[in-house]
Amino acid sequence: MRMWGGRFQGTSDERMAEFTRSIDFDHALALDDIAASIAHVHGLQRADLLTEDEVETLVRGLASLRADVENGSITWDPSLEDVHMNLEVALRARIGPVGGKVHTGRSRNDQVATDMRLWLRRTLDDLDGSVVEMEKSLVGLAVRDGDAILPGMTHIQPAQPVLFAHHLLAYVEMLERDRGRMTDCRRRANVSPLGSGALAGAGYPLDREATAAELGFEGVTANSLDGVSDRDFVVEALASFALCMVHLSRLAEEITWWSNPRFGFVSAADSFSTGSSMMPNKKNPDPAELVRGKSARVIGSVTAMLTLLKGLPLAYQKDMQDDKPALFDAAATLEASLMVMAGMVATLTVNRDRMRAAAGEGFTTATAVADALVRRGVTFRAAHHVVGGLVGEAERAGVALDALDDATIAAALAASDDAAAKKLAGDGGVPAELRKAAELEGAMAGCDVTGGTAPRRVELALAKARERLGL
Repeated sequence: MRMWGGRFQGTSDERMAEFTRSIDFDHALALDDIAASIAHVHGLQRADLLTEDEVETLVRGLASLRADVENGSITWDPSLEDVHMNLEVALRARIGPVGGKVHTGRSRNDQVATDMRLWLRRTLDDLDGSVVEMEKSLVGLAVRDGDAILPGMTHIQPAQPVLFAHHLLAYVEMLERDRGRMTDCRRRANVSPLGSGALAGAGYPLDREATAAELGFEGVTANSLDGVSDRDFVVEALASFALCMVHLSRLAEEITWWSNPRFGFVSAADSFSTGSSMMPNKKNPDPAELVRGKSARVIGSVTAMLTLLKGLPLAYQKDMQDDKPALFDAAATLEASLMVMAGMVATLTVNRDRMRAAAGEGFTTATAVADALVRRGVTFRAAHHVVGGLVGEAERAGVALDALDDATIAAALAASDDAAAKKLAGDGGVPAELRKAAELEGAMAGCDVTGGTAPRRVELALAKARERLGL
């Protein structure tokens, strides 16, 4: 049964019908479509377009449809193209001809735009909870093993030692920004296009604001053309999903390296690992690898959506039917990725000794030693040069920076053009402050600024994160 078939003769070519139908994926909007229809019926009543009896019959029929959708007993008919037609035909079958009044004053154009916003609103709320759970798993690991010392890297080379908790909290910061972006997206998406009609606005005195309020929207779209053709909210959502996936992918990349025996920083639980069909020795961090791979899929959805929109004139175009597969798949992918990564992180076993040994490689305390010299009056450039020379001496001797003897350090200071450095050399002995800075704990303690890796700063940051997350 075609709702639009009045002017057409004959039947649609089956190839065209198959190509244009969307019920295979847009049935996900069924509950949102029913909610919007009930609110629309109330709007038609306010406009004196329906009697009380008609309203009662329509709402009762829609409520029975909702129950069938919720319990999975409804059957979707592909010949009816989409979720809107399926539900309307089912409604008419249940309550008779009065069901034909439900579509008064609306088009599938403003109908689907409304449904999409309702769907996205609740999906974003669900995803926010999943992001919070991911943050909790990171914070939980930071509480449990955060005082382990990790080699902080730049250029994938040893740079400075950091607390493991500090590293984990960096991802918590990323995820908090992801939550903020999704919240912003939800706010802009939370306006109702219902009443925009096909493109020019409804031809009846509908109180759009009252209907929007009933559906929990914060307002209505200001322009009917934009109301039916705007998909900015889809792009925003996809962009926020993609960036969140990128953050998960960065963490997944580190877990794959850390769990390699050559690093041995962490070990994934057996419940979050797989083996090889050929090699009995293998233990693979497949969940992390798949999250890393699936990030490409979500990034692709953003690109697809932007490309879909870039050449569309106003107003609604059938191209927009393809917004839903991209959005639905990206949201489901992000949800699954958050769940599996939260579980994987929460069950990691940390090898503190391997982390600490790696943190001591590559002369990672050199910057702290230079900073200690600056605190004794040496210019930073002179300190940088002196410590660079000491690193070279240590490298040639095959020892750590804190293992250099006093004579070697004094000679490097005396060779400097900096007066303060020469004075330190002439005072005899190496200041204890320099020795302390050359050790891992001392080097971290020196980074005592807001956002730094000094233990007391990390402790404060961890306490704030726990408070925010209710831990």
